[in-house]
Amino acid sequence: MTASPHVKPVLDWVDAHQHVWKIGQHDYFWLKPGMSIYRDYDLDDLRPLLGDITGTVLVQASPTAEETEFLIRVAQASQGLVRGVVGWVDLAAATAPEAIAVLATQPSVKGVRPMLGFIEETGWILRPEIQPALKALAQHGLRFDVAARGRHLPLLAELAQRHPALAIVIDHGAKPAIARGEFEPWARDIARVARDTLAFCKLSGLVTEASVEWGDDDLRPYVDHLLDCFGPDRLMWGSDWPVVDLAGGVTRWREACLRLVPPELHAAVMGETAQAFYGLQTTVTH
Repeated sequence: MTASPHVKPVLDWVDAHQHVWKIGQHDYFWLKPGMSIYRDYDLDDLRPLLGDITGTVLVQASPTAEETEFLIRVAQASQGLVRGVVGWVDLAAATAPEAIAVLATQPSVKGVRPMLGFIEETGWILRPEIQPALKALAQHGLRFDVAARGRHLPLLAELAQRHPALAIVIDHGAKPAIARGEFEPWARDIARVARDTLAFCKLSGLVTEASVEWGDDDLRPYVDHLLDCFGPDRLMWGSDWPVVDLAGGVTRWREACLRLVPPELHAAVMGETAQAFYGLQTTVTH
C-alpha cells in the first residue's frame, strides 16, 4: 500500500559515530584508570540517550581484529539499532588485502579505520606498504574512516588522488583546537581537502576539543566552516559516544548541533548523508 502523500515521514536520524567497549577484554590503550569513562559501555547504556536517533554506526576503539569481531557480534544482536560497523585491520600487514576481503563478506561491516591520531609518523598513511590495503578497501566497496588531526590534512589530497575509488570520511572534523581558539591553519587545510577531494566529514568530536564550559558561540565558527566547506550532503552528525561524556554528554552535543545547523539541513546532516555514504539500510516510518 502506498502511503498518503499528505503524511509526512518521520526523519530517519543516524548517529554516524559511536563506540562500545569492555575494559580488559581488548586493547583500549588510550583509556586510562581515573578517566570518568574508564568503565564498560554497551548499547543498553546508549538506548536511553538516543532521542530521535533510529540507527547508529559503531566504530572501532581498539586496534585489534578481535575487537572488530566483537563489534560485529554487537551489531548482529542490536535489533537493527547498529546499521554499520567500522572495524580495524592491520593495514601495514602483507595479509591486509585478504583480511579486508573477509571483512567485506560481513553485511554489517561498512568500513575500516586506523587510529592515525596515535601513530607518531604523520605520513604513515602514504607509506608504500599501506597502499595495497587501501586499494583492497576500494575494490570491496568498504569506506575509509580517517581519524585525522590537523597535521594529516595536507596529505589527504594525495591519498585521494592515489585511490580515487576509495570513499573517505574525516572523523571529528580533524579535531580543531577549539579550546585554544585556533582556527588557522585548520580552516585553510580542511577547506582544501573539501575543495580538492570527494571526501566526506563527520560533525563529531568537537566538544572534547573545546573548553569544559563550551557553549554554542565556541562551536559556531567551526560548525559553520564545516558546513560551508562540505555542504550538508558531505557532512554527517556523530555523537562520539561515550567519549562525548567527557564534555557534557550526547544530549547536550546533539541539541547544540540542532541549534547550530539550519533546520532545513537537519535531514541531511542528521541522517541522509550517513545513510548515503555508508550504504545503510533506512528505517523510515509513516
